[in-house]
Amino acid sequence: MGITLSIEDFKRVLRRFGAVTIGFLGCYIVMPLLAFLLTKLFNLPPSLAAGLILVGAVNGGQASNLCTYIANGNVALSVMMTTSTTLGAIVMTPLISKLLIGAVIPVNAVGIAWSTIQVVLFPIALGMVLNKFCNKFVQAVLPFSPVLGVAATCLLVGSSVAQCATPILQAGLNLQIPVLLLHILGGIAGYLSVAMVGYGEVVRRTTAIETSMKSSAFGFLLASLHFGEYLVRVPSAVSVVWMALVGSTMAVIWRYIPVDKRIKFDRSLAEKKGPLDRILKPASSDVKEATE
Repeated sequence: MGITLSIEDFKRVLRRFGAVTIGFLGCYIVMPLLAFLLTKLFNLPPSLAAGLILVGAVNGGQASNLCTYIANGNVALSVMMTTSTTLGAIVMTPLISKLLIGAVIPVNAVGIAWSTIQVVLFPIALGMVLNKFCNKFVQAVLPFSPVLGVAATCLLVGSSVAQCATPILQAGLNLQIPVLLLHILGGIAGYLSVAMVGYGEVVRRTTAIETSMKSSAFGFLLASLHFGEYLVRVPSAVSVVWMALVGSTMAVIWRYIPVDKRIKFDRSLAEKKGPLDRILKPASSDVKEATE
């Protein structure tokens, strides 16, 4: 992600502040609370409950960008949302973990924050520096980086599941169902949240996928490093599978449902005059893009 970003990308985030903000809130408000409610509904033991909440508290996964492309969504917006939640993880993941998990089992919020900086901030910063000062090198390796990313993700997923194979089988449907529901309900919430404020189908698909798909492998890493209870990492291991299946299913279904990809945002939203609408409306550049 780092080598594909520049300062201009962050300026675009500000121009599309409304949609990106909704995606950010979905990632760090809706998903953690939804995970918390599911732990209560299914009466999960403390360790598994902590692990499921941790899944809800991590940033959006980079695989969402590919699924958005397949679903005929707005890939640029997806990248912006992923970028904002990835950077936000430095503060939000340890904060949410302390607030929602701290009451269940002890949480090392400082340790989680430092790990997030190491795993998220440093690589992105390094990639951006390389993109700025070694652009020819970046352009040479860029065609191969998606393949490397997919291969690395497969290894992380395989490793996570393999390390927790026995506990996953022992937990049974009582764990599988809430993890699956977390990603399904998260996608529905993401879709409806932007629909309610007037964004069109392209943004709805993008936000649904972005909200549903979490960086579960990162959650597994945090659980392994900062939680003494072994079972805390099990929900993340289950999530890496269901997250990919739910996200790819949405992408494939929407792939065959026509949508006008030229209309990235709804023009009608920009014409609303309420105070909330002024905050959430698309930027003028987006309205121009929609009408071209």
